[in-house]
Amino acid sequence: MLEVRCFATLSKHTPPDGKLEFFSGMTVRDLLRKLNIDEKDVKVVFVNGSYALLETKLKDGDRIGLFPAVGGG
Repeated sequence: MLEVRCFATLSKHTPPDGKLEFFSGMTVRDLLRKLNIDEKDVKVVFVNGSYALLETKLKDGDRIGLFPAVGGG
């Protein structure tokens, strides 16, 4: 099981109760597909508090945070 949090404009993609089934070999990219999030909409990914790439392999029990690009002025 993964713990997934999507922030800001991605928040609507957070799974109910923040939990998502994990499968062996799953990457961050696979997770985005499962959540119906376009890769270009994600700017920063954290896995267990550390910066991660789309190719990062996930493990059962991982905590993932997904963040969009943030604009400001």
